[in-house]
Amino acid sequence: MEIDAQRGGRVAALRVRDLDLLVPAEGDALRWGLYPMVPWAGRVRHGRFIFRGAVHQLPLNLPPHAIHGTGFTRAWNDEGGGCLSIDLGPDWPFPGRAVQEFRLEQDALHLRLEVHAQQQAFPASLGWHPWFRRRLARGGDAQLRLPARIMYVRDAEGIPDGRTQAPPPGPWDDCFTQLEGSPILTWPGALRLHVESSVDHYVVYDEPEHALCVEPQTGPPDALSLAPRVVEPGHPLIARAALRWEIE
Repeated sequence: MEIDAQRGGRVAALRVRDLDLLVPAEGDALRWGLYPMVPWAGRVRHGRFIFRGAVHQLPLNLPPHAIHGTGFTRAWNDEGGGCLSIDLGPDWPFPGRAVQEFRLEQDALHLRLEVHAQQQAFPASLGWHPWFRRRLARGGDAQLRLPARIMYVRDAEGIPDGRTQAPPPGPWDDCFTQLEGSPILTWPGALRLHVESSVDHYVVYDEPEHALCVEPQTGPPDALSLAPRVVEPGHPLIARAALRWEIE
């Protein structure tokens, strides 16, 4: 495992025996490795949200929307022992910080992500955005088992509007909930990967030919408006995930 604290506090590489699981570094910070999404995950519609009567505007880093938080393009502080930290930065309207922990075992990578409020409450969501290679050095193309009962409906802007439906066949760039088990990625003849998490939403993006993304997060895209989790000083929002593999 390789952690790149300087480029978004992300897992830059994850190798299981001779198999590299993640898309390697490229110019666009959105599209490689496994990075944290904090203090929001996914898109914020037009970068705008309202909290306790006040309107807040975020920079539009994927116009016309804001996407994936303030941490994935910035340098994190290496605290040692597999721990990184960062302040939420000038693009977030509330003082706060995020903390990550990484723990590698023989058959799993364990992740923990926290967002802390320092002076006042604010809404938040968080999650991880892994870019898995569709093809490994051996074995067949990746296949996804996603035991989800519910998918959010996206509107004309490609963002959930609160409605839900039963999941249709893919390909997807969608958010799912009410899972009856963890998503499982299988590269036939090579490796099986369980994407486990303490959260109850997953975004799946499997449209690219070279990669697919299975993203655990605490709420749907635009959660700052649709389903905010309120973080209070002394009461952080915490999520855990694990990538657990089996060699085939």
